[in-house]
Amino acid sequence: MEFLRKIRKPFPYSFYNASFIIIGVNVLVFVLTYLYPKLLSYLSLNVVYVVRYHMYWQPLTYMFVHGSFSHILFNMLGIFFFGVAVERAIGSKEFLLLYFCSGILCGVISFAIYYATGTFVFLMGASGAIYALLLTYAVIFPRSRIFIWGILPIPAPLLIAIYAGIEIASQLFSLRDGVAHMAHLTGFAVAWLYLMIRMGINPWKVWKNAYRS
Repeated sequence: MEFLRKIRKPFPYSFYNASFIIIGVNVLVFVLTYLYPKLLSYLSLNVVYVVRYHMYWQPLTYMFVHGSFSHILFNMLGIFFFGVAVERAIGSKEFLLLYFCSGILCGVISFAIYYATGTFVFLMGASGAIYALLLTYAVIFPRSRIFIWGILPIPAPLLIAIYAGIEIASQLFSLRDGVAHMAHLTGFAVAWLYLMIRMGINPWKVWKNAYRS
């Protein structure tokens, strides 16, 4: 199809450490919100602020806001360990498109769900985009093993399945732990669709072929 041919036109490969730039911006925003706490309300994603006060930038800026040191630490480690490898594999332009498409769509979908259910929490953090990177990493490097706690090796595709199961269970049982489980699941879903539509890659086939005996 002509539409797919156009949408799958690849970028010329280039690599300029966009992952580290994103990490730097996140750290800068974290410092600014620590110094000026009111920024959290303006940059996080909240239904009331978007609808009533027209803060339409929030589906983008929420990705750079974190509520605690541990929150930003683990998210930035996720970008460091998985984002850099994905960026090297697909190039910086493709990486940025994937990252921001995933993060923004996670924000938009979360906003729609919050609006429909009357939920007025503040959504913040890069987790949705990072879960998209994690799934993409598992597709690009299907035989890679990720060491949990530094000692337990788990194949990347299996880790995706475990994470997805945890997030689905947490969402179904409505665990009030302050974690945006729906955003995490949306990150997986958006990355899956991105790989299928934009890159013409079927993750399931990749994993099936990688572990075919």
